[in-house]
Amino acid sequence: MTAAAPTVSGGTQSSRDGAVLFRAQGLHKSFGGVRAVRDISLAIPMGSVFAIIGPNGAGKSTLLNLMSGVYQPDAGKMRLDEIDMIGVPAHRRVRYGLARTFQKIRLFKQLSVLDNVVAGFHTHHNIFAWQYVLHGAAFQRDHARCRDEAMGLLAFVGLEKRAQVLAGSLSYGEQRMLEIARALATGPRLLMVDEPAAGLNAAEVDTLLDRIGVLRQRGITVVVVEHNMDLVMKVADRILVMDYGQYLFEGSPVEVQANPAVIAAYLGADFQ
Repeated sequence: MTAAAPTVSGGTQSSRDGAVLFRAQGLHKSFGGVRAVRDISLAIPMGSVFAIIGPNGAGKSTLLNLMSGVYQPDAGKMRLDEIDMIGVPAHRRVRYGLARTFQKIRLFKQLSVLDNVVAGFHTHHNIFAWQYVLHGAAFQRDHARCRDEAMGLLAFVGLEKRAQVLAGSLSYGEQRMLEIARALATGPRLLMVDEPAAGLNAAEVDTLLDRIGVLRQRGITVVVVEHNMDLVMKVADRILVMDYGQYLFEGSPVEVQANPAVIAAYLGADFQ
């Protein structure tokens, strides 16, 4: 695919300078007697791909829910750049530049593929509220702009020829890519994707790898929660390994593959 990726100014240079975009310290989250996340800290550099891995039940999705505002932590600190995220609801975090996809796909399946992406532009409408009632010239211009940009995002994920079909008619892999396009429509600085390779065939995984790589080149920071270790090892700059809700190890893909504790807990002795 040759479509241009979304652009974010300044991200790549900041990554070279080692600036941290998102930082968490001492996060805890319990559900009844289950401690899903226990004392997790992380620092995600701008313009990087940061992966979170671990066995089923390790607390990966709970951590992502804390970062995105779906849950609030019982204890701990979180900052997006210099903005304190504690207590900030999910919809406001989107306006600060944080977007995500979900492990269980959440599309408007009775709307067209194009309209699903247009819906993602809700944070960037620059018209007065009354324009939504009267549909004046400003509304028409804003609507046309959103549709044009949405088509660009569909081209980026390879779905431009499916723009007018219902989202519910897409294959599972196509729905995954549509979720990414819709998340990108919010103009994120930090994009978090939960199990993006689930249900994808080998060709679709290769496309996903390529698209994540392009996003990194354009300065968008990406957090990937994923079980596909081949994808993680190819795309991630840093990997956080969790086990039973706790920190197990963090390092480069090479360091993760060589760490005995990670091999024992997750990767398996035959991974090397």
